[in-house]
Amino acid sequence: MKLAAHVAVLLLPATLVAAAEDYKLGPDSKRQERVPRGAVTQGRYESDDVYPGTVRDYWVYVPKQYDGKSPAAVMVFQDGRGYVNEKGHSRVPIVFDNLIHAGDMPVTIGVFVQPGSIPPSKPGARARRTRSFEYDALGDRYARFLIDELLPFVEKEHEVTFSTDPERRAVAGISSGGICAFTVAWERPDSFRRVLSYVGSFTNIRGGYDYAARIRKTEKKPLRVFLQEGSNDLDNLHGSWPLSNRQMAKSLEFMEYDVRFVLGDGGHNGRHGGAILPDALRWLWRDHAKAR
Repeated sequence: MKLAAHVAVLLLPATLVAAAEDYKLGPDSKRQERVPRGAVTQGRYESDDVYPGTVRDYWVYVPKQYDGKSPAAVMVFQDGRGYVNEKGHSRVPIVFDNLIHAGDMPVTIGVFVQPGSIPPSKPGARARRTRSFEYDALGDRYARFLIDELLPFVEKEHEVTFSTDPERRAVAGISSGGICAFTVAWERPDSFRRVLSYVGSFTNIRGGYDYAARIRKTEKKPLRVFLQEGSNDLDNLHGSWPLSNRQMAKSLEFMEYDVRFVLGDGGHNGRHGGAILPDALRWLWRDHAKAR
């Protein structure tokens, strides 16, 4: 069987193993002169359908090059606060500015969304977080939330238009947000076909470990998947994160998916993912000129 998948494992030199997580951001993750800056706007959304009663913060990045005359590509980041922060692990608005300016990715609007919470019902009570319920659960519920609720709201509220071409729609996340990103595309490849996962929780939190087997027994879907993992990631009662990500990569490879697996020496955080984000985005969008 001829393999069409693109699989790469990054093996670090022995001299770097002792310096675990010593990942540095490159020039694509830093402000550069004469590069147009996009605008970031914060909002708050209350779900009235898929997750009724939940509220969440979100941010929208609109690149300077977006003129509103034609639909833009869109990339949705779960646990969005960590990605949109220009001093955080990934600094996505800066990376988007640089890569869009260089032509390495299409004109792309970023949507950064936090998991929901249910406000306290009485004084002194705490809000109830619904992150695991939303992110770790299998099935199409969260995909419906994005596609039917949040994205149409963002388009109207911020006067932008997203492409309906699934090849121009990407989804990303870290940890439980990583498996959530994959689930969105797995359930709705008619809407999202590019996936980026940092240290994805493909373990037995809410059944996510089943993907490695399910992928092998399901007709191939038109997805492109970038998986980042660290050899010092979690190993607990839910499973081994490094092992589960390896199994995901092997299953995707077996089914000839367009997949790239990058293994570093980091732990359960976004340091390594942020350091390689520019190259991950170049790989995800490498043929963007063909997707219109």
